[in-house]
Amino acid sequence: MSHSVEKIGGTSMSDYVAVRDNIIKGGRKDDELYGRIFVVSAYGGVTDLLLENKRNGNPGVYALFADEEGSEALWREALRGVGEMLHNINAELFDNTEQLNEANAFIDGRLFEAERCMDNLHRLCQHGHFGLEDHLLTVREMLASIGEVHSAWNTAHLLKRDGVNARFVDLSGWRMEVAVPLDEHISQELAGINLDRELPIVTGYAYCKEGLMATFDRGYSEMTFSRMAVISNAAEAVIHKEYHLSSADPRLVGADKVVPIGRTNYDVADQLANLGMEAIHPRAAKGLRQDNIPLRVKNTFEPEHGGTLIDGDYHSESPCVEIIAGRKQVYALEVFDQDMVGSLWEYEQKILSAISRFKATVITKDINANTITHYLGTSLKTVKRIVKVVSEEFPTAEVSTRKVAIVSAIGSDMKVPGMLAKTVSALASADISVLAMHQSMRQVDMQFVINEDDYEAAVANLHRCLVEVHDHGEAICVA
Repeated sequence: MSHSVEKIGGTSMSDYVAVRDNIIKGGRKDDELYGRIFVVSAYGGVTDLLLENKRNGNPGVYALFADEEGSEALWREALRGVGEMLHNINAELFDNTEQLNEANAFIDGRLFEAERCMDNLHRLCQHGHFGLEDHLLTVREMLASIGEVHSAWNTAHLLKRDGVNARFVDLSGWRMEVAVPLDEHISQELAGINLDRELPIVTGYAYCKEGLMATFDRGYSEMTFSRMAVISNAAEAVIHKEYHLSSADPRLVGADKVVPIGRTNYDVADQLANLGMEAIHPRAAKGLRQDNIPLRVKNTFEPEHGGTLIDGDYHSESPCVEIIAGRKQVYALEVFDQDMVGSLWEYEQKILSAISRFKATVITKDINANTITHYLGTSLKTVKRIVKVVSEEFPTAEVSTRKVAIVSAIGSDMKVPGMLAKTVSALASADISVLAMHQSMRQVDMQFVINEDDYEAAVANLHRCLVEVHDHGEAICVA
């Protein structure tokens, strides 16, 4: 088949005119609009209000409901706040009173059902035989689905209004009696769609037997997108974002200095995901990679640009750095014990068990004869809990933590003599001390642990020395 499966991010979804004109229509003739499937995210900020704020951790409806010490009135008030926000979004999108009323009635029905279910569960769990914690994941999935259902329903109806034969495809499983595996659920919905004449607008959340949020949490829409592409045998998967996949963060090095990558491979995408800068969730990328489906990342607001094409085989024509990326607010958890010599594996198992117990993310690690250091992407509160468990497990060990940052030079092929020395020299020229560094034999990235205060300067200097000097033009490699 020659169709594509395309995902639209939340910030892009918030600008319907750009979605319609740049993505859906994009200068196409009427008979060229089809042969595509769109998987949509919730409008920007909506999922933060439904669950919790991804950036600052402020509680949303779910977090307030899950807080056993919190007031019942708080989550109800937060849910009403979500309803007001969704109504305001509708008011901006629908200028026809009848259509606006229909849109509001649709989402009000979902909000009412969600509140009724949560109310019943709250009452049930007041009895000793039922624990709220046993049902929280189901509540989280139900609330998350509201955001994607809202945006998908709206987009499908707005496109119909604007002359496109769009079709709302609801994977949320609302009132679905039996959960089926994700692939089966998607196949059932695809069976009745004619891609030659219809433009499916699919919810990013999909209800399924596996429970997407249990594994992917906020990355569930990318898994829906990936499986949709694999099951439908798509020729290409496309993600539309509000920015290009560029050589660095333009906020740190300047928008005039960064350049779209243009082409790279899934190894690079995995390294970015490890740093929390996902082009796509690694598990979602796995399905695309195994089925040889290339992934294109495009900028919604520059539709004429080909974006960046990611596949499993690409390597740059000559070794080069394609992107400078990194992460602040990393905690180095160092465990030193003289008794560790010859028993590294025993220590490593127990330390990782503590890290896994509190669901912290390991970005990288150092090991020598008597010391293991894990660099964790998590909160200080979680780090303290891990330290307590590790200290109890190894009473003779010295367990310490330090807040650091990690900056990384990444490329599809960096197998060139002197690349590491050149990178270290770029940091040294800016008087940035390297606390630790890592380079694997695969040579797709070099990671440097530095003081957090040096992070912005490190990114800017590495970009200047390793990327800007080459004057790549429109892209490092034109897709």
